[in-house]
Amino acid sequence: MFKAFFSLFSSGPFLSAFDTLWNTLPVWLPLILFSVFIQMWLRYTRAKYIFDQGSVLLELKLPKELFKSPVAMEIVISALSQGGVGTYLDVFLKGRIRPWFSLEMVSLGGQVRFFVWTHKKFRNFIESQIYSQFPTVEIYEVPDYSLETNYSPADLNIWGMQLKLTKPDVYPIKTYIDYGLEKDPKEEFKIDPITPVIEYLGSLKPEEQVWIQILIQPHRKENLKDARLQVKPDWKSNVSKEIEKVIKESPIKPEEGKQPTMLGITEIQKDTINAIQRNIQKPPFDTMIRGLYMAPKDSFNPMNITGLTGTFKQFSSGHLNGFAPNFTTGFDYPWQDFKGMRTETGKRKIFDAYRRRSFFHPPYKHFHGRPFVLSTEELATIFHFPGQVASTPTFSRIPSKKAEAPSNLPL
Repeated sequence: MFKAFFSLFSSGPFLSAFDTLWNTLPVWLPLILFSVFIQMWLRYTRAKYIFDQGSVLLELKLPKELFKSPVAMEIVISALSQGGVGTYLDVFLKGRIRPWFSLEMVSLGGQVRFFVWTHKKFRNFIESQIYSQFPTVEIYEVPDYSLETNYSPADLNIWGMQLKLTKPDVYPIKTYIDYGLEKDPKEEFKIDPITPVIEYLGSLKPEEQVWIQILIQPHRKENLKDARLQVKPDWKSNVSKEIEKVIKESPIKPEEGKQPTMLGITEIQKDTINAIQRNIQKPPFDTMIRGLYMAPKDSFNPMNITGLTGTFKQFSSGHLNGFAPNFTTGFDYPWQDFKGMRTETGKRKIFDAYRRRSFFHPPYKHFHGRPFVLSTEELATIFHFPGQVASTPTFSRIPSKKAEAPSNLPL
């Protein structure tokens, strides 16, 4: 047997291939080593760049009377879409990257709070954008709530998830425009899709916590400045293909030999195409949404897991798009996770990734998934300030109204 095995690899074709590899060693080995060096260098310089930026967590405290529609929040988020990385020297020597932000809705023992995490250099810019649309909102720099909780498996139980879209990115979710909120109706007539989120967060017991994190980074075509030798097109490259797909799925078949047209589609398909075309006109962001539910072991309520996943159902539409879990810290069958080791590892990693706000870059780059693209309209739908329609008692609001934004904000 060994003799046959040896004779197989000592035959002509294998020796010829080995000789070719050996003779071309001076060509391909330096290329491989240079590629490895570039990747390691970029990882180092980007990590240093991120560390040097520092970070700040801003809490947004809402007044009792707030009647702005999600259009105002869309304007704020649109201002964050300028994501240049500078010159090639900035990219490859300084490690400069596209900025990213974290929009967070949190329940700490039933107390509902809104936060924005950012690098320090963007603080004044973000504050000025929020004040321009919401002059009565108060903004404070606060300690990071996620660092105040330590994960100890003996005392604390955690369940975590990351979401994905159920269809290609160009299909929008059900947005505030579909709910008629762009018309800014009176409070008694509002149907705000963020209300179930607020109600769920406010229903938790004092010892329970839920953290929802929406990580966003300006989306654009990627090229050499993103360490890509091959250009990666932006999300608009798939629009024509998806619209053609919608038209071909029409139950109204064209005459033999003719191509399907817009004249032969249903009203639902027209709505789908119009929604796609409206959505792609808005500034896009690479996005990842995480959710964590945690409580002491003796108070952990599995029904709150269902509540956490269910808070995103109202953003789904049968003919458009929706959210579904892409990664969770649990497994369906015991043989998938011997002695719970994989579950425990997943809990520790998603907890640490949340606290670091890490997904677009190491140490948790593309952790259990790839970013999906949401427009500013979609982001403003899942993260905006509710009006009086959200009447959760534990949703604290500031009692006083401010007349105007601070006068010393930088221009």
